[in-house]
Amino acid sequence: MKKLVLLFIAVAMFSCKNDTTENTSETKQDQPDSTKVEEMEFKQVDSKIIDNDSLWKPFDADLSEFSSEVYEEVKALAFEKSIPEIQEAIESGKLTYEELVLFYLTRIMEYDRENEFSLNSVISLNPNIIEEARAKDQQKSKASNRHPIYGIPVLLKDNINTTGTPTTAGSVALQNNQTEDAFIVKQLKNNGALILGKANLSEWANFFCEGCPNGFSTIGGQTLNPYGRKVHDTGGSSSGSGVAVAANFAPVAVGSETSGSILSPASSNSVVGLKPTIGVLSRGGIVPISSTLDTPGPITKFVIDNAILLDAMKGVDNEDVSSKGAGKQNSVYYSNIKKADLKDKRFGVIKALMDDSLYVRAINDLKKAGAEIVEFEAEDIDLPNFRRLLNLDMKKDLPAYLKNYGGDVSYKNVQDVVDYNTQDSLNRAPYGQALFMGILKDSASEKDFSAIKDTLKTNGTRFFEKPMKELDLDAVLSINNYHAGYAAVAKYPAITVPMGYSSENQPRGLTFIGKPFTEEQLLQFAYIFEKNSQRRKTPGNYNE
Repeated sequence: MKKLVLLFIAVAMFSCKNDTTENTSETKQDQPDSTKVEEMEFKQVDSKIIDNDSLWKPFDADLSEFSSEVYEEVKALAFEKSIPEIQEAIESGKLTYEELVLFYLTRIMEYDRENEFSLNSVISLNPNIIEEARAKDQQKSKASNRHPIYGIPVLLKDNINTTGTPTTAGSVALQNNQTEDAFIVKQLKNNGALILGKANLSEWANFFCEGCPNGFSTIGGQTLNPYGRKVHDTGGSSSGSGVAVAANFAPVAVGSETSGSILSPASSNSVVGLKPTIGVLSRGGIVPISSTLDTPGPITKFVIDNAILLDAMKGVDNEDVSSKGAGKQNSVYYSNIKKADLKDKRFGVIKALMDDSLYVRAINDLKKAGAEIVEFEAEDIDLPNFRRLLNLDMKKDLPAYLKNYGGDVSYKNVQDVVDYNTQDSLNRAPYGQALFMGILKDSASEKDFSAIKDTLKTNGTRFFEKPMKELDLDAVLSINNYHAGYAAVAKYPAITVPMGYSSENQPRGLTFIGKPFTEEQLLQFAYIFEKNSQRRKTPGNYNE
């Protein structure tokens, strides 16, 4: 089994290193620090850049007045609650957006840095978030037809541009990269969302150092998994987004994926992650790896929240060729999610994964909910030159970002960043910068580059399209991010939902992969599975 799984996931390794641990046991209760599992070793855990005093100074006065009694009252209304549940509490007058923000800030301050439970999932906070929340409270009665995201705090992966806090991609080189809002951030704000701050990530979205751990950035330090701190991998590269949502530091977060970078941390931290079809969401103002494969996407505790956050970010960005090509998405992703059923829906199950007990149990959950299950042998298809695609894209896409979306930084290309890091490698690149060096060494003609992209697209599409067409499938079922590489180059959307835990309390996700622009359908499938399985559990040490 392991050999087969490694074959499946090898193609996703470049932007997201994968957890390949097999699972053969049923779910156990949360015991993240009591299990006798060997701890992971890291060169660096805590950030050398973030100053906690400066981080919390804008909030000192307000947090000092937020009593433990009020915290407990808000916790009863917000902790492990969906966006609709939170909004219901606010509509009834039991909760305010200001209190909601103070609740999450309190949790971040308590748990995220410089203590025995620290997770290092948040890099920076919006210094104006409390004032903005008060404004939402004052304006809500006047704002008719409010989007469900109105007043909800959202964390952004720190490769997504936003005003007020720098966009660093986790790199010291960009620690002063003050930018305008990315397109999706403008959409979030237009729909009433509050930007809580920036989440840690694998530096440069995991396309920087080779052999470095998921979740490490020189700016943010080492992100740690709340289900097994220093024991279980966080997944990458949207590690901070996945961890922060899992630990209830924010109700929802935004990640980005090139190949597995949403699916991996979502499944690794027992939350829901959606990688949309390329073009459904704009990439404008997001630090890139690959203009061919990159996309942002929502990471949430609940599928309904995933649909709400996706909907709040959509819109046509004429500056992004993929967004313009995809056109307006007319679906209101959350509106019909509860009306769907699985009658006559056919899911393809990969035979090589059938000795995974959690996968089998998840399949049985779907059967009980009315789905038809069809087993098939996955074709052995190569994805040649996958890393070269990323090399060649990054070589041209990073300069384009720095020119069109970057702030007042002096770098113009990958070489400039490499040179800067080389001046102080210990503090700027403790795990080296081998992948960036690989970018500099790679080159290809336009004809060869086009051929690489065409071959990958053809091969990745064949992997899914052939069984889906022959067996009349609505989606293919996978585990975690095992088939993220194929979905990436095929430009197929995918969503992962918690399906249980290994005997060491390691989270696992059931992943639905569908044809392009079937996000609404995938969200419905995921919602039904979530409702019928209810596998997610709160990480044990983060319940207070």
